[in-house]
Amino acid sequence: MATKNIIADLNKGEKLTDTNYDILHKKMTFLLNAQELYEHLTTIMTRPPEGNTMQSRRDLEAFEIWSKKDRCAHFTLLSCMHDDLIGAYEHCATAKEMWDQLRFDFGGTSVILGSEAWFLSLKCTRKTPRTQ
Repeated sequence: MATKNIIADLNKGEKLTDTNYDILHKKMTFLLNAQELYEHLTTIMTRPPEGNTMQSRRDLEAFEIWSKKDRCAHFTLLSCMHDDLIGAYEHCATAKEMWDQLRFDFGGTSVILGSEAWFLSLKCTRKTPRTQ
């Protein structure tokens, strides 16, 4: 039930765009950590080979549990995105792949845009022209 409330809150709140990655990255990290899904942003698990041993069954069960949690992390990340971005990332096979791709595509954009705004504010607030 708590997960449904969190997702409902996500759908009402601020979404990831091409300009707010840094703050949303922090929020998504805290959210996935609270849901005990953060490990899915840093690790992947591959399907174990087929087998009839007890160990093979335990490995398969562990993989299925991991896969279910990874789908939850995947869905949570998609829920944090603006609708225009979802199509570009829904194909990612794992939450980690999506997380890494988001960092590659948007990492540092908020800092860059902030620097540009700072520079423009300096340029716009100069009262006297520079003389040489």
